[in-house]
Amino acid sequence: MARPQMLKLPEVLTEIGMSRAAFYRMRARGQAPRLVKLPNGHLRVRRNDLDDWLNNLDSPAY
Repeated sequence: MARPQMLKLPEVLTEIGMSRAAFYRMRARGQAPRLVKLPNGHLRVRRNDLDDWLNNLDSPAY
């Protein structure tokens, strides 16, 4: 089954095992994957942005 290209925020939170509040704290610090706001106001995360973000968690920040 193919993964969707645009994930809803609850799907992202489930996948990364994080609460909405913790996610928004990370986002405020610029440490969360980029959110896309759709014209209807709903938020999405692109699958490739989430995968890149997850892959970079292991990389040391220099």
